[in-house]
Amino acid sequence: MEGQKTAGSGRHINWFVLMLVGIFAYFSYTFVCQQIHLNAIDRDYLAAQARLDSAREEHAALQQEKAELEDPAYVEKVAREDLGMTRQGELPYISSRK
Repeated sequence: MEGQKTAGSGRHINWFVLMLVGIFAYFSYTFVCQQIHLNAIDRDYLAAQARLDSAREEHAALQQEKAELEDPAYVEKVAREDLGMTRQGELPYISSRK
């Protein structure tokens, strides 16, 4: 009676397959967690890169302004237009169109 199964032998657990499923589940979980972490790092990197680009543009504008402030003609122009200053003996002109 080799073809007949005994009552307890029908529910045999294959430990090797169970272990492979467990290992696969562990590595899948680890992979997903690492992807989530890498995506967060990538978002932080892009935000930092945008702040750096903004700071570089501001730095370039400030360097340009610094160079312009060394020119006496530019300083006089700013003093006259923005600050309303005049040379000694000049009368200020204020337009009524403003």
